[in-house]
Amino acid sequence: MSLLAQKTPEATAGSHEDSAAAFVPDQSRAERRTSYAVDDFAVPGGREEEWRFTPVDRLASLFQVAPTDTGKLTVDVQSPDGVTVSQVDPRSAGVLVPADRASVVAFAGEAQATRVSIAAEAELTEPVRITVTATDLARVNGHLVVDAGHHSKATVVLTHRGSAECGANVEIKVGDGADLTFVTVQEWDDDALHVTQNDALIGRDARLRHIAVTLGGEIVRVSTNARYSGPGGSFEGLGVYFADAGQHQEHRLFVDHEAPHCHSNVEYKGALQGDTAHTVWVGDVLIRASAEGTDTYELNRNLVLTEGGRADSIPNLEIETGEIVGAGHASATGRFDDEQLFYLQARGIPEDVARRLVVRGFFASIVARIGVPEISEHLMEVIDAELGAVPGIATEDVA
Repeated sequence: MSLLAQKTPEATAGSHEDSAAAFVPDQSRAERRTSYAVDDFAVPGGREEEWRFTPVDRLASLFQVAPTDTGKLTVDVQSPDGVTVSQVDPRSAGVLVPADRASVVAFAGEAQATRVSIAAEAELTEPVRITVTATDLARVNGHLVVDAGHHSKATVVLTHRGSAECGANVEIKVGDGADLTFVTVQEWDDDALHVTQNDALIGRDARLRHIAVTLGGEIVRVSTNARYSGPGGSFEGLGVYFADAGQHQEHRLFVDHEAPHCHSNVEYKGALQGDTAHTVWVGDVLIRASAEGTDTYELNRNLVLTEGGRADSIPNLEIETGEIVGAGHASATGRFDDEQLFYLQARGIPEDVARRLVVRGFFASIVARIGVPEISEHLMEVIDAELGAVPGIATEDVA
């Protein structure tokens, strides 16, 4: 089924495969290897810079090429007028080249990609909805291409549900002057494994809003890479994640500013509850020497709701030119804001209700920006259900 269908130094002759040289980090994020050849990427051992937070021992199946289990997979595509859905050669889009072992394995395991083409100058009044549902830990290799024609305006929502071992690649091409919102939702069952690479190419004066929502799965790792094909492009990377006990959720971003006068803004918010809940956020921004007039900022905030959770947050910024508008980053991890709780309790709101309102407000500022009310409402309902399992938080807004 075709929908979801590093640079590491070469070992010298006679050297041990775990030599120290094999784990020297790249001097720049741009140096990471990309390739269509599976053999160009070793199976991760967990000591590599890009895999050091990931429980790679539990992802062994996604590092070996295997076919998609089509008998346990269903794909539903709902598209309005102005959209064409077709099957294409996986290399035809020219946006994504695999950047790690899981991505290249998923690429090798699927012979075709599903292409969603939005006509030039089309303005869709309804979103394109793609729902992937798997059962019984089905093996899924995915490849989705979204091509937004020039000066079009659209929203595409990709939702994952059920039980799967899913390796996937997503390519997003935003034509000149186009405005695209792409939402990827991970609502997997508790046993699911999902590793995906999302690559975007943003045209001249085009705008992409990429929103990642992760609310389920045993291990979910979403790597999002954005670059520009012309000046004036804008990338907004938004994310919401909620990790329960035993879950690992990892979001990695790389914004590559090479074209001049482009803008990027990244904002991810996550919450954790339960023992061994683990979230990872890594945000890399590179401003190349040619990217004069760049304006960029990235922000990550994490809310730890109970004991036993761990949130890792690593923003990185590389600047090769001083001729920019602005660049910055920030991250914070903490518990409830005592001042917010005091403010609500001082107005007669019980503590457990106040805690719930604070968490809902923490997420709502991003969820509301999806722009599709029924989707935003559904996601807030799922978040409410997650909050119902957190000690000290009410299940309703009123006492």
